[in-house]
Amino acid sequence: MGEAQSEITALLGRGTSFEGKLTFEGTVRIDGHFKGAIASDHTLIIGDGANVEAEIDVATVIVRGGFVRGNIRAKTSLEVHAPGKLVGNIHSPSLFIDRGVEFEGTCKMAPVE
Repeated sequence: MGEAQSEITALLGRGTSFEGKLTFEGTVRIDGHFKGAIASDHTLIIGDGANVEAEIDVATVIVRGGFVRGNIRAKTSLEVHAPGKLVGNIHSPSLFIDRGVEFEGTCKMAPVE
């Protein structure tokens, strides 16, 4: 987990807003507002205070306390840390949900094809 945060390729900072489709390599962190679709074979970090409404299909997702509405397919792992909130269905072979996280949806823990 520490390595994923050390090399951030792009940042959508607080106070910014973006709507559309995001594809990337490396590690991207979202601290602002994003609406649309996110696809990558790499790492997505959703920071505290972020508001993301998206269909997410990436290798690794780390939610650090933001709000996510949408389905998440994480090929490697998904972590949701308090005080994060997730509304949507999740599919990942590895899942961590911290105490204090709000989660509304279904969960499938199996390899993502």
